[in-house]
Amino acid sequence: MPIQFKRATLLVADLKKSLSIYSDILGFSVNYIKKSEDDSYSYPVFNLPKNAQVTFCALDSPSQKRTFALTEVKEYKLPEPKGPRMAVLVLQVDDLKKMISNIASLGLETLDFLKDTTDGESYLEQAFIDFDGHLILLYEILKE
Repeated sequence: MPIQFKRATLLVADLKKSLSIYSDILGFSVNYIKKSEDDSYSYPVFNLPKNAQVTFCALDSPSQKRTFALTEVKEYKLPEPKGPRMAVLVLQVDDLKKMISNIASLGLETLDFLKDTTDGESYLEQAFIDFDGHLILLYEILKE
């Protein structure tokens, strides 16, 4: 069987705040939310101390179930990202300018937008930094 991408998971400090971006603005829907057990695989995967309280939130995109997830970590302060950004989540959207406007209204940092063409397709892209310092790049394919 070929490789299939299942999901990206981000650690967040406040699930409700994060859902204000990923659900309310970007349009992911909550599939389920579950407090993790003490022996959850999340602890070794994310190198979390056992005293951390972990809650997993699986999110659906309009085209795929559980394609994205947020893992809330309480009782442990997540590190502040410094230096070069180590990863980016890239999402195609339908109304980039509206989404970026809504994201900026939350007080989040947005980067300058870029208009480009790749393989004959023109698009706009713009990135933002979420509440936990994750870099998220949104792009919209332009209808010619």
